[in-house]
Amino acid sequence: MIAEKKYILATTVQEAIEQAVANKENFKYLAGGTDVMVNKFQGNETSGCLIDITKITELKGIAKQGDFLRIGALEILEELKFNSIIKDEFSMLIEAALSVGSPLIRKTATIGGNVLCENRCLFYNQSEWWRESIGYCLKCDGDICIATGGKNACFSELVSDTAPALIAMDAEIEYVDEKGTHRQKLEKIYTGDGVKPRNIPKNAIVTSLFLPLNRGFKTAFFKLRERESLEFTSLTSAVTVDKKCKLKIALSGVDPKPVVIEGKIEDDKDLLIKKAIKASRAVDNDMYSRKYRREMISVYLQKSFSILNPPK
Repeated sequence: MIAEKKYILATTVQEAIEQAVANKENFKYLAGGTDVMVNKFQGNETSGCLIDITKITELKGIAKQGDFLRIGALEILEELKFNSIIKDEFSMLIEAALSVGSPLIRKTATIGGNVLCENRCLFYNQSEWWRESIGYCLKCDGDICIATGGKNACFSELVSDTAPALIAMDAEIEYVDEKGTHRQKLEKIYTGDGVKPRNIPKNAIVTSLFLPLNRGFKTAFFKLRERESLEFTSLTSAVTVDKKCKLKIALSGVDPKPVVIEGKIEDDKDLLIKKAIKASRAVDNDMYSRKYRREMISVYLQKSFSILNPPK
């Protein structure tokens, strides 16, 4: 018997959530589709129901709200560069958005989708035939991590590029579920568990991201990948210093969740780098080795510190 396939075009957040509840665990929200559809093609995403949220107007728009800039979750990555407030106060977000994928992907992918993109692993993001031949891993209902040989933890990596940039600028995320509206620091939604990498309810819809205005951020952004276009990150480094000299480091690509280190610009830089490397649980599940990616954390952070606090 062939399972029924559904496509639902929702026009309000409430309608989308109602459809999600009606279809229980057998659904996936669809926006840009640059992550979801590839995973469906590979057999890593098997939901029988797609709920298209692209027509929900309340998920769009960029505007000031009090002390924050609200960015709708459906805003397209490529179009962020045209917003004057983002250019003036949060230019690193544009840099991060323009580092994602290829030009064609950036004209379709949304910022909400990028912060929620599924964790990746060299042994998981393959065809169904490939995964079956090597043996299923923890992330696809197997009983072992192929990368480490362990049975207790999945180390598939967070590969979002906008997430570390947003986190380094103290972004908050807002989402809605059947219980109401929720808002918290963006870094708090990531669990560190590669199998279930986020702790927001599956039925929830991310509505927007909020960036604090008038912080005077100075920023440094670097991304490690094999090719300058298309590739997912092997290490993304975002570092900020605000006008009160608060320093914040956020890394992706080297752990199932963002690596976040906070301090002051006058803090011991070697100690900050050691903390970042120690917090990064990178394993050999990437085209670059664990050893090399950990070395590049030090290289990128040293470069960032020289940009943000140049020697006098």
